[in-house]
Amino acid sequence: MPKPQQFKSGQLIYFQGDPGDKVLILQSGKVNLTYQDIETGQDVHDLVQPGEFFGVKSALGRYPREENAMAMQDATVMTFTVPEFETLAMANTRIVMKMLTVFSNQLRKIHKQVSSLMETEDQQNPEAGLFSVGEYYLKNKNYSQARYVFSRYLTYYPSGRNALQAANNLQQAETALAKAGASQAIAGNSASGQNAAGFAQTPPPDLTDTAKAYYDAVSLISQQKYQQAYLSFKKIVDANEDAEYVAKGTFEIGHCFFMMNKFEECIRYYTMMITRYPRHPDLMDALFYMGQSYERNNRKDQAQTFYKKILSMPGDEEDGTKVKAKRALRALEA
Repeated sequence: MPKPQQFKSGQLIYFQGDPGDKVLILQSGKVNLTYQDIETGQDVHDLVQPGEFFGVKSALGRYPREENAMAMQDATVMTFTVPEFETLAMANTRIVMKMLTVFSNQLRKIHKQVSSLMETEDQQNPEAGLFSVGEYYLKNKNYSQARYVFSRYLTYYPSGRNALQAANNLQQAETALAKAGASQAIAGNSASGQNAAGFAQTPPPDLTDTAKAYYDAVSLISQQKYQQAYLSFKKIVDANEDAEYVAKGTFEIGHCFFMMNKFEECIRYYTMMITRYPRHPDLMDALFYMGQSYERNNRKDQAQTFYKKILSMPGDEEDGTKVKAKRALRALEA
């Protein structure tokens, strides 16, 4: 028999990509569903009201969740297995008619979006821009910045056109840093017109003002100036002038909170990020920082949940974040 589950305001009910084996009906409170519009790439928010069901398509279709579900108020949710929901639907034709109406509207919307996508050619190429930034830093022997940029490239575009060269460049930057040593790197940077932290005093050419501000803020993180970096990233996000760097800056703000030992702020910020950007390229890293934040606050059960979520996500099992999650989970279970 289905039983009610309680969720606190701001608590995630399920993640995009989770197994979709249950149908949920909201008894009280409010739930927000967040997913990406396939035409615009923008986030779409659907509010579930009491008496409405959600998670039906993935459960009946037996495929992973397509959206994140979060309680916007303290909520009570009834959870049904597929056979239980089928029994309920057979005894209540109103539920069946409501499902048909919802699914029909969604199919019409998807058809319109796909048609529009086929007629429109995307002219933007942020991938090439990011790779060019990394090459600029590498050419100027700014190895710390080059390492960071190429690692970001491989995170955002693991199968990109320049992925192989980015990996080689990343290895080259790491090798140079290892050989140089901290003192030699500082001396060499000073001689080549770079500052003591190893970052060029002038930004790469042909970047937007937002991009320049972003990479300046990145350099502050490498200098362990987390409060200054936080303020810089916040300014980028608040200005909301470049969607790509707003998304990247959003992740880095949570990173800054963690590095400043502001663990509750880190959890709240990354929860917001997951809701707004359910397919964020840095999602796995954000989940790890959330797990670490829960662990630092001695909330080990919640930390385990996030580490297990990371390990359940698709991707290379030797991925650095997955390796860290395995190690953290083993330490908690020891």
